This record gives sequence, structure tokens and C-alpha cells, in this order.
Amino acid sequence: MSNLAVAEEMIAHYNAQDADAYVALMTEDAAEASYRGAVLRNGRDGVRSALKAMFAEFPENRAEIVERKQLGDYVIFLERVSRSATAEPFDVMAVYSFEGDKCSRVEFIR
Repeated sequence: MSNLAVAEEMIAHYNAQDADAYVALMTEDAAEASYRGAVLRNGRDGVRSALKAMFAEFPENRAEIVERKQLGDYVIFLERVSRSATAEPFDVMAVYSFEGDKCSRVEFIR
């Protein structure tokens, strides 16, 4: 499976609010972070627990892939995130880095 397909599958699991399936596509020491900034969630367990908390707070949360590009070991998505049917959506650029067939890091630009 290509890195692009793995990242798309991650978004499908995110939209299904399946944190376990989402992190199964990540390396054990994966991280989610602000672009060139602080790590927000560290390791599979950190990502899993943070996603489960966010899904509990925002049960309608969804991300739509607006644009997608793959360059080597990187996938870049422009994502439109909606927290609920009544909340204003917001855009995020997400840079997915890969080690082999697993995502090792996701950095968010907002």
C-alpha cells in the first residue's frame, strides 16, 4: 500500500472515530505535533488516548481531504475539519512522515 493510501486510511479511521485502527497505522514511537513546534501527542498510546478524549468531546468530528500530494516519504493533506454540524469548519495542512509502511509523525499547520 502506498503512503498516500495509508494516510487516506488513517483519515477514514479518524472519521469513524476508531483511535485503535488509526494508531495501528503508526510506528510505536509516532508523534503528532504542531509544524516545527511542540509535540502534541507522543507514541501510539499518547495519540490513542488524546484521540479518544477528542472524540468523546466532539462526537460529530470529521476531516475532509480537500487536496492531497505525495512526495517521497511524505504525504501532505489540506484537511477541512468540522467539529459539529453547527460549528464553523477550519482548515489544517497536515504533513504525514513515514518510516517504511507506517506513519511516524504528523505535523499540523493551522
